[in-house]
Amino acid sequence: MLTTLLFGLIAALAEVLGGAFVILRRVWPKKIQEVLIALSAGFLLALAFFELIPASISILGAAASIYLLLGFALLHFFEHTLVGHLHFGEETHSEVMVSKLTGFSTFFGLLIHAFFDGFSISAGMSHDFFLGVLVFLAVLLHKFPEGLTIASVMIASKQTRGTALLASGALGAATLLGVCTVFPLSTVDKPVVGIALALSGGISTYVGASDLIPEINKSGSRISPVFVLAGMVLFYLCGWLLEAVMMK
Repeated sequence: MLTTLLFGLIAALAEVLGGAFVILRRVWPKKIQEVLIALSAGFLLALAFFELIPASISILGAAASIYLLLGFALLHFFEHTLVGHLHFGEETHSEVMVSKLTGFSTFFGLLIHAFFDGFSISAGMSHDFFLGVLVFLAVLLHKFPEGLTIASVMIASKQTRGTALLASGALGAATLLGVCTVFPLSTVDKPVVGIALALSGGISTYVGASDLIPEINKSGSRISPVFVLAGMVLFYLCGWLLEAVMMK
């Protein structure tokens, strides 16, 4: 439990750090942000298809497909029906003004997203440490650009710098809340953990394919898609390295 909380805390701090970079007027190149998002997309999709989905099927069998689809549909519903259209990872500069409604819509969309990030970390750890580390790495890759995004959007919607930093801190807190939500499940029957893994698989697929990939495609860069593949390769290398370390 302490290790899971530590992972959640690191992810939350990465979110706040991203917001702090905007508040301190430090320039973070757009290309770097695109690379991080592309790596995260590839890593998340590989994680979903090679680890989360197979693990949930091994526990639940064919019933896992219901919860996989439910996880995908839930995040889509929250981000695009309750909150409105969400542009994940979009870099909004302070000189480009957006409405306060847009700013708060983006904030609430990312708040839900952050909660499910923490949920996925904790669900992975509750099943297997190896899987939990891979989920954590996948989440960590996009936490910094997520913090950059929310702080930029809040400033662009004419909020104070303090409010922008608070918004990034709130996303970090939502990540920790998502981590803690799964803790009671570890004392329940194994099928419940399988459900949590299946939901995480659906959520990870949605984030990678619907939140991150479209942002990469919109950039018009021919290099960013290469980093999606690199993220998948990175997933394999991390898995291989972790397995080698754990066998010692």
